[in-house]
Amino acid sequence: MTTETLQTDRHCLRAPIPEVLDVARYLDAAVSAHIAGNLGLAGALIRQADIPSVRQWLDSIWGSKSPYVMYRAIANSPPTLPDDARVGARMPPESVKRELIKRDGYHCRFCGIPVIRSEIRDRVRQIYPDQLQWGNSNATQHAGFQALWLQYDHLLPHSRGGQSVVENMIITCAACNFGRMQFTLEEVGLSDPRNRQPVTSLWDGLERFT
Repeated sequence: MTTETLQTDRHCLRAPIPEVLDVARYLDAAVSAHIAGNLGLAGALIRQADIPSVRQWLDSIWGSKSPYVMYRAIANSPPTLPDDARVGARMPPESVKRELIKRDGYHCRFCGIPVIRSEIRDRVRQIYPDQLQWGNSNATQHAGFQALWLQYDHLLPHSRGGQSVVENMIITCAACNFGRMQFTLEEVGLSDPRNRQPVTSLWDGLERFT
């Protein structure tokens, strides 16, 4: 895409739709119901959080032909490196993950939506496998847990020479991470989220689920 067609200094690729926050409310209520011993209500709320419009929002961003992910060439931008030339492992160690969550909390640093670690999703799925579907394709995975899927995202992509260290990483949602793909912030017209304070709220990432 050309510079003229690319909106620059955006906070995120596409603003969240209201139903994304409905997902968070349903899942938060589901965990509260589970802790209170009302498993029937918890299961119903988990199922209710599987909202088709949320899947459509997510697919519109991370799809291969997304109209929200526009690219512009930037002079002297870091090149894509071959696998054997990249710095360390792409996935950060647990110590870095903990530091990122401590700093950023459980909200996407780009769009601000609540997020949930995959480990918590797996715990929920063990007890509610019928309500929390998680197949091998996007279409067979729970839309709410997809959209709120916590990611450890590189600001300078790992494929472009970015390191898996706290200074180069942030907490994001799946849409903002997978939607940006291998592009730098400047190439897709995103402002640096480190220049904004992380979102703070009572949302705990459903970490209280046991």
